[in-house]
Amino acid sequence: MNGSLPFLPWIGAALLLLPQQGQPTPADRPPAPERAPVIVHADRETYSLPGTSFIDPYKFGRLQSDLERRLYQAPVNARIGSSGAIVPERNGFRLDTSAFAERFFAGFYGGGPSAFPVPVRKTYAAVDSELLAGLREKQIGFYVTYYNVRNRSRAHNIALAAQAIDSRVVFPGESFSFNETVGIRTVARGYKRAPVIVRGELAEDIGGGICQVSSTLFNAADRAGLSIVSRYSHSRHVPYVPPGRDATVSWGGPDFAFRNLYNQPVLIRAYAGGGAMRVAIYSSDVIAYKPRSVPSMNKELPEEVSIESHPAYDKPAR
Repeated sequence: MNGSLPFLPWIGAALLLLPQQGQPTPADRPPAPERAPVIVHADRETYSLPGTSFIDPYKFGRLQSDLERRLYQAPVNARIGSSGAIVPERNGFRLDTSAFAERFFAGFYGGGPSAFPVPVRKTYAAVDSELLAGLREKQIGFYVTYYNVRNRSRAHNIALAAQAIDSRVVFPGESFSFNETVGIRTVARGYKRAPVIVRGELAEDIGGGICQVSSTLFNAADRAGLSIVSRYSHSRHVPYVPPGRDATVSWGGPDFAFRNLYNQPVLIRAYAGGGAMRVAIYSSDVIAYKPRSVPSMNKELPEEVSIESHPAYDKPAR
């Protein structure tokens, strides 16, 4: 059977995956078409307990677990694209376990067709286009810092981390973690080694410069009156923010986190380009927020140093 999926030797003849319709599309394009159905054969010879006419619960459980893993597709939240237009959300899918068990048992024991399409149910994005549109009404916090665009590796890392936190929505009572949102900083995920860093920064092996993103976010969130849950300062002053206004981060180490205690969701907009790292916090026009006074930063570029020429610089734990 040409479309068979060889999960395990005893499952090989059980499943038929029809060809996928369409190819993955970039996020700025319309949602991809729904996936083609998977066909399961409730075959007695494959799924019976040896010497009986009953279903082997172990084999059935393995089949169901494998289907759950293969069919799961996470929903994608709506976001704001590079043009400023809202990119619509995309539904996800997961195995409908109760409907699957019902159909499988019916097919196995003769009460229904032995071959049937696996039932799936949609899962919905937490952030849809309507919600996102309503959160662009009111800016409640903003901060900008400056960096040297000629330091290409560091500028690249800043832009990549900014992209990771952009369009994130934090709901009432929810906490935002910089490390959880940005994820591990590796070459495979696009981050670069930055041999030249800003004086006072952690000497990251990969991803140097992202502390400027977390520090800019901290000041914007603090200015918006959000509750700061976790923040650590560098051991030395970093000149891209005023003294005491930095937020160092490292994978497996210090994190920056805040909690939204307002009764409205908040939206993070982040953009790095032209030597400026900008973060703005938005919400709906009915939010009652309590802004804090935060000192701004001047446009003077921070002093940079080479890691190789300053071996005593802090290195984060791995």
